[in-house]
Formats: sequence, structure tokens, C-alpha cells
Amino acid sequence: MIVTQTQFRQSLLDPAQAAPAGLTNPDGAQASKRFDVYRNNVAVSLADALESAFPVLRKLVGDEFFRAMAGVYLRKHPPTSPLMMFYGEKMPQFLQRFEPAKSLPYLPDIARLELALRQAYHAADAAPIDGQSLAALSPDRLMATKFKFAPSTQVISADFPIFGIYLANTAAQAPRPEMRAEALLITRPSFDPQQHLLTDAAAACISALMDGNSLGVAMSSAGNDLDLGATLGLLLGQGAITTLT
Repeated sequence: MIVTQTQFRQSLLDPAQAAPAGLTNPDGAQASKRFDVYRNNVAVSLADALESAFPVLRKLVGDEFFRAMAGVYLRKHPPTSPLMMFYGEKMPQFLQRFEPAKSLPYLPDIARLELALRQAYHAADAAPIDGQSLAALSPDRLMATKFKFAPSTQVISADFPIFGIYLANTAAQAPRPEMRAEALLITRPSFDPQQHLLTDAAAACISALMDGNSLGVAMSSAGNDLDLGATLGLLLGQGAITTLT
């Protein structure tokens, strides 16, 4: 009997299923014990990959809870790529529906942040513009200008203090987080991703620019509280802008 990839994969991710009927030992007997060992090794490897991908999430819920949660996740969301550095991309959505984690409603946003940092780390390099090219534009042209951003650049807005929670779990003597909404800019000016706390106005402006709007439209969406000089200075200083149109 021939074992298809679909049968093998289904049995591999479901511990309740027996080894595929066509999978045999050299003596012709069904390879149940060998398959169980292999299935366990795959599950352990995927759980290890999730632990490496979400260290703050793991710290927040504890090792035992995280390991059990990882076991549920890996069976609902098996890898779609051989590159384990990208595994776990469905974790925020998974946590929104995972009843045992409902008492910590900020976990999906922390997972989004850790994913963003990992994606920024592995994003393609991009050469930033010279700040003088922006300064040379007339006010009218500046308002009509659209920006293209480095692939590592992201904005994350959350109803919870994701920056404060992340900092409290990664830095010594970090202040206790205040329960409030926070927005972050993720950049990678050199080798490692950086986090920058944003005002609501700055987050709205940068998000609008990243959606392809002109600076004038982005400023309108941000409102009167926008500090345009500080916002553009942050983007230029972090090498986040790569093209002006």
C-alpha cells in the first residue's frame, strides 16, 4: 500500500491517529513505534521554534502553559514554509480564539509585536534617501509627495501598552507598564530592529503614508496634534524612507 503525503501529514500532526497503514518496518510489520518517535520529534521541533519566536509571550504565560499552547497551535497551523524563522505567523489570530488565554487580552498584540520584530530582522535591505532631497522640495511639492518605505518598516497600534509590556519583560529595571493604548514604529536602521513609541497622530500619519497617500493627505488624517518635524525626523533618522514620488 502506498502512503500519500496527505495521509502521512494528517497522521503526523494528529497524535490520536495510528501510523499510516502502508508505513512498515524492514521486516514488514507496521512501523507504529518508529512513527510515534518521529511524530514526537516533529512536534518538539515545532514547539521549540515557537519558543524561539515568541520569548516574551512565553515569559508572560509561563513555560508549562506555553508548551501546551504550542502543541495546540502546531496542530491547527502546521508550517507552510520550510523556513522555520517565519513559523508562527498565525499566532495573533490563534490567541484571539484560544479560550485559556482570554484572561490576558493583550497577548495577541504582544504576538503581533514579536512577529513584526522578527519580520523586520529578516526583511530585505533598502537604501534610504538623503534627507536633503526632502528638504529641497517646495511646500506645495512636499504636500503632494508620496513616500516609499524600507521593507522592515512597520506601524503597530494596540489597545494595550505593548511597548511597556515588552520592555518590562526584556529590560532590567524597566518601569511598570501603564494600562493605555500604545502605537509603535518598527525600523531596522542597521542590523537589529528598533522600536519607537509614537503618538496617535504620528501613527496615523505614518500609516497613511505607508498606505500610499501623499504627505498632505496623511497630515489631514493625523489631525492638529501632529508634530510633523518630529515625525519626519524620526523616519529620516531611522532610514525608513527609500523613495520620494
